[in-house]
Amino acid sequence: MDYFQLKLILVVKSININSYSVFFGVSAYRNLYKLIVKNKYEKILILTDLNTKKHCLTYFEKQLLSTDTENIKNIIYNYSIKAGESSKNLNQSRKIWEFLIENGFKRNSLMINLGGGLITDIGGFISSTYLRGIDFVNIPTSLLGMVDASIGGKTGIDLNNLKNIIGTFKYPKMIIVDQLFLKSISKRQINSGFAEMIKHSLIDSKSHWEKIKKINSTSEITNDLVFESIMTKVNIVKNDPTESNIRKYLNFGHTLGHAIESHLLNSERELLHGESILIGLILELYISNVKMNLDLDLVKEIKIIIEKFSKKVNFSEEDIIQIIDLLKYDKKNEKEIPLFVLLESIGKPIFGIIVSKTDILNAFEFYDN
Repeated sequence: MDYFQLKLILVVKSININSYSVFFGVSAYRNLYKLIVKNKYEKILILTDLNTKKHCLTYFEKQLLSTDTENIKNIIYNYSIKAGESSKNLNQSRKIWEFLIENGFKRNSLMINLGGGLITDIGGFISSTYLRGIDFVNIPTSLLGMVDASIGGKTGIDLNNLKNIIGTFKYPKMIIVDQLFLKSISKRQINSGFAEMIKHSLIDSKSHWEKIKKINSTSEITNDLVFESIMTKVNIVKNDPTESNIRKYLNFGHTLGHAIESHLLNSERELLHGESILIGLILELYISNVKMNLDLDLVKEIKIIIEKFSKKVNFSEEDIIQIIDLLKYDKKNEKEIPLFVLLESIGKPIFGIIVSKTDILNAFEFYDN
């Protein structure tokens, strides 16, 4: 398996987001230990998937318990679920709730979500609903989780193949970003996470995009670029925590991207989240040209760059019809009308744009060529 390693070591130790902090590097585990001791949690559940249990759990416990003067190891439980989006559902949530009940977890308990976007999404949802809410900490182990899924207080599960259709807004007590976890994941997973970094650069600024466009392989990603991507999202969610305004910018590429992901979920062609978003970005960049006059040569240039990291998918006419039909479930809709986030130019997104079926069909034709 082709594994990934960041080139630089972050010097930033923490950043603050509203009521919680993001801590970076191995020193962050001392902050987590102090939080556990200070709040006198009675029980702790570490939620993992089977991959992070195998590759990350032992390392995490070693870091957390390196000087366990308070014997918190005696109150730690672990629950693991199957890796993959198919586990992010109501039935799996019920099983975790039942585990918490059977093992006597009360309100003064803590959940530590150790994994990628799947784990931080479902773990945050479980935490925010069990006993009307218990504390949780996110420790993302994937690039996508670090730059996107774990940040901002969104939690969620899927229902009937509809992406994140059930969820809450709930902030973690803290987030730990430890780049050493990225040694354990595949190039495919890194490419998936890089999709969100591309999106962040396009909605942020020309200077940010100029740095991203120079990346020819994900092996060239540096911690500095990861940090800049994190800060792009942080600066947006700080000013719009519940997605009533500018946080909608983060949905660029996601209106069609989520519909594609939902359409292919649980099929032989199932895509990772970021793989779907890369396709969604190409489609919505084309529509940005049609609706917002985004320069077509620029759109073509970005398409070529995205395709370095994107898995090519062949969509039949029936696929496209079903994908368009799924747009009626999009969370940004008003009166059942899908509303898109599009670009006027790099760094200038606009939300609330109505797009015709013809524009979408033409976008898929552009994607195929």
